[in-house]
Amino acid sequence: MAKAYILGNNTILNKDGYGEYAKKVPETVKAHGGKFLARGGDTVILDGDPTGNRNVIIEFPSIDTAKAWYFSREYQEIVHGRLQNAKGYLLIVEGVENTN
Repeated sequence: MAKAYILGNNTILNKDGYGEYAKKVPETVKAHGGKFLARGGDTVILDGDPTGNRNVIIEFPSIDTAKAWYFSREYQEIVHGRLQNAKGYLLIVEGVENTN
């Protein structure tokens, strides 16, 4: 089964409000078997024009567990903290099957 990745790109509009949201997210990710691979940090633009300035990558065991996290009661109770305090997107990308 291929892993899946949540990719997020946001511009934070309200640092305090977003900060409250960001404090609560890791517990919800861990509860669904996910782990952060990138959360903010430096970004090097190679080409194109990104829509946001903060990037996040979260790894999950499968696309089903990634969807289960996003639609979980725990995450849906806090997602408004991102939607109201940042502009951007989250998406799920299915990884490549390990053929080794």
